Amino acid sequence: MVLAAGLGTRMRPLTDHKPKALVEVGGKALIDHMLDRLAAAGVTRAVVNVHAFADQMEEHLKRRTDLEILISDERAARLETGGGVKKARALLGEAPIWVANSDYLWRDGPTALNLLAEAWEPDVMDACLIVVPKVRTLGFDTPGDFFMDADGALAHRGAEPVAPLHCFGIEILDPRRVYEQPQTVFSMFQVWMALASGGRLRGVMPDGFWMQIGDPAALAVAETRLAVA
Repeated sequence: MVLAAGLGTRMRPLTDHKPKALVEVGGKALIDHMLDRLAAAGVTRAVVNVHAFADQMEEHLKRRTDLEILISDERAARLETGGGVKKARALLGEAPIWVANSDYLWRDGPTALNLLAEAWEPDVMDACLIVVPKVRTLGFDTPGDFFMDADGALAHRGAEPVAPLHCFGIEILDPRRVYEQPQTVFSMFQVWMALASGGRLRGVMPDGFWMQIGDPAALAVAETRLAVA
């Protein structure tokens, strides 16, 4: 599932007339950067949720022929990241899924998603996240998200002032842990914290430089990096 229902308020004025996922960087819409990566990793079917400028999103996605794309319609109300996955249950099914935000870019060749897939062990985890050292990221405005032990288990920084790793918005997930949440509107962060407390949240740390394209300043830096990479 590719999460593309955000309002993109920090990206204004670029999102005054289009969804954030259709903002272009390097001559390509953000969502296409992510869908291209997923397709290269072997994904053949993707669910995309839509909210703001939903008609534009649907029309854009119809142009892709390499993936079967299904739309989860959130025009009536945004459900946040966890709620969006829960609403799409009929489209996603019960087996493990990829979940990816639509506003992230990275430069490391094709290895990151393969690394994540290789790390997936449903006997010992319910979610496996990509995490990246802060020094190899752009566009994150938090003091870090997680600590990771030698076995890949993740612990949130909690009361600690900083943590060394940013959570990048790509994971493999047992979606039943999302479906069982009682709320309709909720964040994936809530699910991660529950899994971490039970030792079922793991991470992988790929190489490369990772960018969250959250505002025009980050977009400008990303354009420069893509141009010289």
